[in-house]
Amino acid sequence: MSLSSNHMLNPNKWVTLYADYLYNYTISRVSNHDTAKDIVQDTFFAALKAQDNFQGKASERTWLVSILKRKIIDHYRKINSIKGKAEVKMNFYTDGEREGEWIEERAPTDWGGEVEKKIENEELKVVLEKCIDYLPEKYAMVFRMKTIQQFETEDICKELEITSSNLWVIIHRARTQLRKCMEDNWFKN
Repeated sequence: MSLSSNHMLNPNKWVTLYADYLYNYTISRVSNHDTAKDIVQDTFFAALKAQDNFQGKASERTWLVSILKRKIIDHYRKINSIKGKAEVKMNFYTDGEREGEWIEERAPTDWGGEVEKKIENEELKVVLEKCIDYLPEKYAMVFRMKTIQQFETEDICKELEITSSNLWVIIHRARTQLRKCMEDNWFKN
């Protein structure tokens, strides 16, 4: 015997209850305040249109987040189709002892929650976000989806209509550019 509770929708309270949560979730994935607001608004609109499909198996917030995730993916898909398939050719940082690449398994991980590192981590986050913003748009998009949002490779390739080889080349190039940017803007003495 399984216990299940059917959840109910209350669209009149969505903005009050979930707008801040959905916005914070979105801004960490798109890094543009206006775009994040638009995506949250689109999410609420899509949810209103689809409320007859709500089966009550998930909570209202979980259901809204699932719609939001699709809207975020749609946003990136739209950017990809608008920008076209042409990639900007660039010279990459390849000189001297700073030359190198990151292997996926050895990519930097979360530094943990040490109190004395908290301020430094926030400053590092600001510099890293600025460096990501300097990447070509497609590189930034793929880097965020794979490294920050932790989408599966297969999902990214499907959504952006790229091959897995192309994805890993983009990730490598993005990391190489981020490394140089971080060296120039964070690790300077």
